[in-house]
Amino acid sequence: MNDMTDAPARGESTYQLSGFLPYQLSIASNAVSSLIAERYRKRFGLKITEWRVMAVLGDAGQRGGRLTQRDLTEATLMDKVAVNRACKVLEDRGLIARAANEQDGRSHLLELTPDGQAIHREVMPIAKATERELLEGLDPAEEAALRTMLERVRERAASLSGATRR
Repeated sequence: MNDMTDAPARGESTYQLSGFLPYQLSIASNAVSSLIAERYRKRFGLKITEWRVMAVLGDAGQRGGRLTQRDLTEATLMDKVAVNRACKVLEDRGLIARAANEQDGRSHLLELTPDGQAIHREVMPIAKATERELLEGLDPAEEAALRTMLERVRERAASLSGATRR
């Protein structure tokens, strides 16, 4: 940069990571996830990935469904290794159960156990309260706009990568 102006010198990049949308989204997501996680980590001993798996399984269970690890990977957009690890930890702790998948013998169907459901019921109000705290600075129209824009960016990213929406 030239000391006299803010214009970049010839050949110098104007790129700054802090203004890069994917970076901003990642940092915001990590900050929000970490905030919620610190509120349940000590009490329940759950890592972010484990809670995400439990949250998705809890939603599916409320609709009467069970999911495969592939379903969880698609729903969370987490790496399949991270999902596999989280499922193993949760199963070892007795928070999720695995059953044979009659439609696909290569996979299993996962669901929360009664202990997992109990934790889900306790953590969801904490997560929802944190969401309310985060959104307190926005009026209802801003909140709706934020949710709409995030959904549109996610859908656009999915369409550009060829991913299917679930």
